[in-house]
Amino acid sequence: MRTIAEINDKISRKAAIVWTVEELKARVAEVGITQAAKEVDVITTGTFEPMESSGAIINLGHTDPPIKIRQCWIDGVPAYSGFGAVDLYLGATQVGESTDGEEVRERGGGYVIADLIAGKPVHLRAIGQVTDCYPRASFETTITKDTINQFYLFNPRNVYQNFIVGVNGGDRPLFTYLGPLQPRLGNAVYSNPGAISPLLNDPDLQLIGIGTRIFLGGGIGYVAWEGTQHFPLQKRLPNRTPIGPAATLALIGDAKQMDPRWVRGCYFKNYGPSLMLGVGIPLPVLQEEVVARCAVRDQDLVAPVVDFSIPRRVRPTFGLVSYAQLKGGRIVIDGKPVRVAPLASIYLSRQVATELKRWIEAGTFYLSEFVSAIPGDRTFLPQDVWGSQIEIN
Repeated sequence: MRTIAEINDKISRKAAIVWTVEELKARVAEVGITQAAKEVDVITTGTFEPMESSGAIINLGHTDPPIKIRQCWIDGVPAYSGFGAVDLYLGATQVGESTDGEEVRERGGGYVIADLIAGKPVHLRAIGQVTDCYPRASFETTITKDTINQFYLFNPRNVYQNFIVGVNGGDRPLFTYLGPLQPRLGNAVYSNPGAISPLLNDPDLQLIGIGTRIFLGGGIGYVAWEGTQHFPLQKRLPNRTPIGPAATLALIGDAKQMDPRWVRGCYFKNYGPSLMLGVGIPLPVLQEEVVARCAVRDQDLVAPVVDFSIPRRVRPTFGLVSYAQLKGGRIVIDGKPVRVAPLASIYLSRQVATELKRWIEAGTFYLSEFVSAIPGDRTFLPQDVWGSQIEIN
């Protein structure tokens, strides 16, 4: 029906028809898939949720005399310095430290990244390895995003295609990456925003690949690679959507251009810091099949209910529930009604899709052809301690 080049030409003339994925679903309900496919050029999706496998690459620029940084703290949060002399990586879940070395769990890398994006000054302290070409032993200063060279997010795992619903069948409260789970099935928490989520509308990643241009944190980003824990071989429903965690993406984007509205530090009680991040992905309507996939509804998508009270890699489940049930606020487990809350912000996920739609309609965001497909055959390998079973030759 269309090519990306043809759609980009329409974008340049501000003639492209762009709908959010919710608008597309509503239109399909009115006129059907075939007619809707004739009308729309681009469908925008979005999510705003914690994405803890995120972080920032920072290049400080050289001091005089030069320093080869081997330990570094940014606003009290350790940054990794094991490559170039003044190159750093600040992880979103890295825990802060006080001046006496004690952990400060409430202040983590996600907050520092968000502060830098917001233009706030942050303190930096570094210890160097003294060499002939890097004679400086220590360095202390205040930095902002305008006083450093490169500052970009490079996130190894974002936008899970699907995820789990967490519950607690035990006798004490649990503090998890989904937030607090109350004992005896006191509550349930889910993460993915469901039918508006980017990867659930392109279940086999036919439109999204390495090089796809996206909305990342309020700026322009790109899909850099498959994400860590990418598991496309997850079991799937007949509509090709997975029944649990499946595909993931590694993302990259210039943090200097990002908007603090879409990048926020957060903290999970007794678990640790993280980063709330807005990600939007445009889906070009190249053929009718694109609209058919995007017509999927919350009642057509499921997630497994997992009991976190069992401290094992593979935990028991209470079966599958639909996202329509989850968004209804209550699910039933073993005959008991359990209240449910989303970890993702459904409201801000919609706003991401709407903002990306505005960019495309205004002619400031163009679609890109991906340069390579995301692999569809990755298995998921666990790690086990073999101990004495290892033979040393």
